[in-house]
Amino acid sequence: MLIRYKKNMEKIAMGLLSFMPEGKDVKKLQQTIKEYETNPDWQLFLWKEEDVTGAIGVKIENDINAVVQHISVNPSHRNMGIGKKMVEEINKMYSDKYAVCADEFTQNFFNKYNDSNKSQQRD
Repeated sequence: MLIRYKKNMEKIAMGLLSFMPEGKDVKKLQQTIKEYETNPDWQLFLWKEEDVTGAIGVKIENDINAVVQHISVNPSHRNMGIGKKMVEEINKMYSDKYAVCADEFTQNFFNKYNDSNKSQQRD
C-alpha cells in the first residue's frame, strides 16, 4: 500500500532513492527530499507491506501532468511486482485529474509496465 512520505521516514526514503542511477550523490538526494517536503507540487510515496520496500515520486506540471520522476524498489524485493503496483496506485490517485506520465529517468520502467499491461489485456 502507498503511504505519503513524512519527515520521520527521511532515511528510508533517501535509502530507496539512492538505488536510482542519479541517486548516488548525497547532496542531491538531500535536495530532492527537501523539495518533496517543501514543494506542494512534489509528492513522495512509500510502498509498505510488512516493511517499506519502494518509493515513487510525482511532480505536478502545469496542472496538467502528474510526472513520475522517481521510482525505486529495494534490490532484495525486485521482480515481485512492487514497481508495477506503485504505478497502478499512482494512476488510480491521479488519472482523474492529470495525465500520468514518466520523465526521462522513469520512462524505461513505464514502457516495461505498459508493455506488460498490454500483453495481460490480450491474454
